[in-house]
Amino acid sequence: QVHLVESGGGAVQAGGSLRLSCDASGDTSNYRYYCMGWFRQAPEMEREGIAVIGHDGRTDYAESVKGRFIISRDNAKNALYLHMNRLKPEDTAMYYCAADIEYGGKCPLHPTYNYWGQGTQVTVSS
Repeated sequence: QVHLVESGGGAVQAGGSLRLSCDASGDTSNYRYYCMGWFRQAPEMEREGIAVIGHDGRTDYAESVKGRFIISRDNAKNALYLHMNRLKPEDTAMYYCAADIEYGGKCPLHPTYNYWGQGTQVTVSS
């Protein structure tokens, strides 16, 4: 089992940038093989996939953030990052990182992962 902790959220103006971090601890022996992802959930809305990255660095993004957000990972540090640029008010949400075993193929951009962090709030004002 893996314990995940997000950080880096905050309040920013539209057009600004933030970098979110996700640090893994616990049993990280297989971290480098995991699918890792960022998800967000706004009040009264479904949790949605934002970006995912596989063991080989293959990424996938939600259409709403393509060209603005970049997901990356550092397996040596058991860390996951989300660089968020040109933020919009509609990006306001609680952001969660997640991990799950990678069976092959592209990591799913759906909130079906086994391990989750506690979330970090991102608020974007116009």
